[in-house]
Amino acid sequence: MSGTDRIRHRHVDSNGIRMHVAEAGPDDGPAVVLCHGFPECWYSWRHQLVALGEAGYHVIAPDQRGYGTTDMPTAVEDYTQLHLVGDIVGLLDALAIETAVVVGHDWGGPVAWHCALLRPDRFRAIAALSIHFSGIAPLKTPYVSPTDLMRGALGDGFLYILHFQEPGVAEAELDVDLRRTLGSVLYALSGDIPRDEYRFFDPSAHSLFDVVNDLPGPLDWLSDADLDAFVESFSHHGTFFGGINWYRNIDRNRELLAPFVGVQVHQPALFIGAEFDSIFGQTEEAVLATRAAVPNLRDPIWVAGSGHWIQQEEPEIVNAALLEFLGSLAKETLPG
Repeated sequence: MSGTDRIRHRHVDSNGIRMHVAEAGPDDGPAVVLCHGFPECWYSWRHQLVALGEAGYHVIAPDQRGYGTTDMPTAVEDYTQLHLVGDIVGLLDALAIETAVVVGHDWGGPVAWHCALLRPDRFRAIAALSIHFSGIAPLKTPYVSPTDLMRGALGDGFLYILHFQEPGVAEAELDVDLRRTLGSVLYALSGDIPRDEYRFFDPSAHSLFDVVNDLPGPLDWLSDADLDAFVESFSHHGTFFGGINWYRNIDRNRELLAPFVGVQVHQPALFIGAEFDSIFGQTEEAVLATRAAVPNLRDPIWVAGSGHWIQQEEPEIVNAALLEFLGSLAKETLPG
């Protein structure tokens, strides 16, 4: 039996939507929820599902709101962090799981951090790949929204986050060829792209395809069959609308989370970063400084040679780190 053959699939009702989940390991094992990012799906965690499942954990990787065969609400405002955290809590409820360790990568990172922040009664520990957590900062007076701050810093310069803000604009570009879009983005942020060809934050660009490179062919971690799986997942809705809506709630999230200013994440926490990750501020010093907001953050792990898609590019390193972290939790008293 191959690795993916040991992964089972079902749909559950959660927080008002129908959600697809991939699972591995025994149903009565300690629960671990894996939250993917953009533009990904449950398949991003294929290696971790198998490895953690074989180690005895009940591993659950949903297609999150707007992805795969999970429902895609039509209202932009239905994709806030409160909705996304509610989806994961609802998933635990649907599977009759009291508590879980939550793991997130890319946009799944904020989901995981906010699960731990907002519902410490349900999430006993957290691991994040690529995205650290500095806490919810106070709203300044006069208030300037996060996207306006970006516009102020860039002037007329291009930034994909701002390019994603107006509904329909990015979709008109990205939805034309799902395979090209997925292959280009996965390649452009990987450790495989030559450093002198990297251009993801070029302010002179006008569209996403100005800052990504077409996938030259299969990569060691991204075979044709792997890319087929991503394309098949996105073909169900035929659009990136759902995932892009997460970006369109950046300002709304800032206001909704204001009541949690200064609240710390006290659960045991792990951060895994990569040498060639493109996410802003991923330095060892910056991550260590987040212990002010995450006092039980373990020493960060840095993966040499990897790009942004850490759990796919270097699955053995990530699997070993997660298994060591999960194993350590059984040896200590956990909060909540």
